Amino acid sequence: MNQNTILPGADTGRDDCFSRESILEEDFCLEECLAAAEAGDPGAQGVLGDCYQYGWFVKKDYAAAVAWYEKAAKQGNAAAQRSLGWCWSKGRGVGPSEKKAVFWYTKAAEGGDADAQHNLGVDYDYGRGVKEDKAQALIWYRKAAEQGHEWSQYNLGVFYERGYGGLEQDWQKAAEWYAKSAAQGFPDAQHNLGNCYYRGQGVEQSFEKAVKWYREAAGQGNSWAMSQLGVCYENGQGVEQDLSRAVAFYREGAQKGNATAQHNLAGCYYYGTGVEQDYKNAFTWYEKAAKQGYAYAQYMLGLCYEEAKGVEHDQHSAVVWYKRAAEQGYEYAEYALGLCYDQGTGVEQDSAQAAQWYERAAVHGDASAQCNLACCYKDGEGVAQDYRKAAEWFRKAAEQGEPNAQNNLGWCYEKGKGVEQSDALAAEWCRKAAEQGNPQAQYNLAIYYERGTGVEQDLTQAAKWYGKAAEQGHASAQYEAACCYDSGSGVEQDGAKALEWFRKAAQQGHRDAQFRLGFCYKNGEYAEQDYAQAVLWYRKAAEQGHMSAQNDLGFLYKKGYGVEQDSAQAAVWYAKAAAQGHMQAQLNLGIAYITGNGVAQDDQKAALWFAKAAVQGSVTAQYNLGLCYETGRGVEPDVYAATEWYEKAAEQGDAKAQAALERLEEYWEDEP
Repeated sequence: MNQNTILPGADTGRDDCFSRESILEEDFCLEECLAAAEAGDPGAQGVLGDCYQYGWFVKKDYAAAVAWYEKAAKQGNAAAQRSLGWCWSKGRGVGPSEKKAVFWYTKAAEGGDADAQHNLGVDYDYGRGVKEDKAQALIWYRKAAEQGHEWSQYNLGVFYERGYGGLEQDWQKAAEWYAKSAAQGFPDAQHNLGNCYYRGQGVEQSFEKAVKWYREAAGQGNSWAMSQLGVCYENGQGVEQDLSRAVAFYREGAQKGNATAQHNLAGCYYYGTGVEQDYKNAFTWYEKAAKQGYAYAQYMLGLCYEEAKGVEHDQHSAVVWYKRAAEQGYEYAEYALGLCYDQGTGVEQDSAQAAQWYERAAVHGDASAQCNLACCYKDGEGVAQDYRKAAEWFRKAAEQGEPNAQNNLGWCYEKGKGVEQSDALAAEWCRKAAEQGNPQAQYNLAIYYERGTGVEQDLTQAAKWYGKAAEQGHASAQYEAACCYDSGSGVEQDGAKALEWFRKAAQQGHRDAQFRLGFCYKNGEYAEQDYAQAVLWYRKAAEQGHMSAQNDLGFLYKKGYGVEQDSAQAAVWYAKAAAQGHMQAQLNLGIAYITGNGVAQDDQKAALWFAKAAVQGSVTAQYNLGLCYETGRGVEPDVYAATEWYEKAAEQGDAKAQAALERLEEYWEDEP
């Protein structure tokens, strides 16, 4: 008989003289079954195939099982057709061949065999022996489910949950089919029905009912349900909170290899939830889950490597695990990987790669990534500079409450970068960030109040926000808070507090604060006069290019205050300040050159520096420059120029300049 003459399957079962159920009866007789089979009874042939397949009453023999299944199958026995399909699928006594398995499942399924209908649905679902076709899978799952097949009922629920096979997602129908399967004791369906109750999807939310179904499934060894029971006990949902029981359920599921349970157990060890904090154990369980592809565990494993928690620091390994999680679309890992490329930690620094990963995380809604991506567009790092895109991403992050983004969006409005300029909106976004404790925003808001930018000027509010930022260690805010106490701006004048904040800012390297602290020690202001301390702090500021500190340090070297007297060093520092345009330093350097004090005497250089200081309004430099022109020191003698500079100095009340002018009057009287 060729395949074209094989009879279609017929539903066979309990009413047959010989069926699988008949084997369970006490009066089953193998000899009678064999005789009937040899006489051509398809039911007996199918049962005899079962005996050989499972080793009932005979020695297990898959080849013999296949031979009897084939005899029954060709006569249209659906159960035998389905069993023969299974043998072809598993390679038991024949094959394997998924295509032939599908052939026999189809015969049996068309004959109404529920198990065959389910198996055929699975083949279409996963493309085994046929092209994957979710719609066909749905048809066969439904046929089996309507016959009460618990596994197909579960699968049908999954199809409704996920909208497979052309179905619209329907949580209510999903829950109904899960319930039918769960009632028959199918553990996966019990777990999924528990999820429906836990989330309120398709049914009214009930943590108590969720726990009930999770317990049923867990009792049958379902590791997913064990993990979810752990969640319920950890959060006190449907049961009284009990962290130790949560850990116990996580552990039970984890030991069965469930990645979610392994991750959750790792989290308990990582944070010390229900167990003593133990980073090593946390690392062990994160690693188990990560190796199964669990994205969050991969991210946390990367974090363990980066922060040396439970394992030695290994930034390269951190990047490896961040990347694995990121490639699965896990936004925290995408952001972390972006940071690694941005900072060059564990990988070669690559701003373009950083921007790409920030963007992936940003699209997934990670506020920190949105803020960093905006910074990339703002600064043109890794992407073309684009203030409009920067403002867009700052806004997305800001609307999620990200304080750095709120502050930066305020900057965009202040500068009119990517948005229409608005001081009011700048202050508004800055305030949102400041109220969240962002120190830079607090500092910026203080500036707005001090200047009346976007808000009504209020020096008290300015001092308040400077103080808040200062308390958080913001160096510029500490300096400004010191200035407020120094001048009594917005606060009661308090020299001790001014000195305290100058010192805090100076210790953080704030050069203006270092200068002011040096000034306080030099002049005995708010502190006992101490030239050595003055030299210390002036030097720190001077080395950062602070020109007033450079000039004052030069003065201390010239006088030998707090340091061994050294005119050459004095001239060095005067020169540094003078080159930056410091008027007093230019005068002092001119005096050094005219007198040859610390430098080789040079009238031309003296006149040059007197001129620079004179232009800036130094009365002494104006007088000295006039004297140079009168006497021809460093310049060609020029009584007109001398008179001009003496007049400028005299207008500022310089007595020597006035005397010089009187002296020159005789010259003008003698001129023909």
